Amino acid sequence: MSINRVVLVGRLTKDPELRYLSNGTGTANFTLAVDRPFTNGNGQRETDFIPIVVWRQLAETVANYLKKGRLTAVEGRMQIRKWESDHGTRYITEVVADNVRFLESNRDSQRDPNEPDHRRNYDKDPFADDGKPIDIDDDSLPF
Repeated sequence: MSINRVVLVGRLTKDPELRYLSNGTGTANFTLAVDRPFTNGNGQRETDFIPIVVWRQLAETVANYLKKGRLTAVEGRMQIRKWESDHGTRYITEVVADNVRFLESNRDSQRDPNEPDHRRNYDKDPFADDGKPIDIDDDSLPF
């Protein structure tokens, strides 16, 4: 028995590229930037840029909704392809995704990362920064 499963969380380096094969099958390619869980000798975190391939309906969904910079989770399998070119045998290692999760909304990815957290979440909580008690009589409570 063998297992070939990959789970990655990272950000897209550019918008996905959608293409269709001659038989009408859709395929999308994008690169996911994934930080390594440790720092190098200079104290900096290094990043791997991993090519991702998605097929069929998922390829169309990814191309329509994912954009550069979006935080995304990918689950799939590692694949190594080879082909012959004028420069000899070429290889590419990529992840063929069968599950892609959008980990933030478009609006979240377009926010200023320097904006304080309490301002970023303001539209999610109508009582943020209000500080006043809420006056609700006991008959209005469901419990």
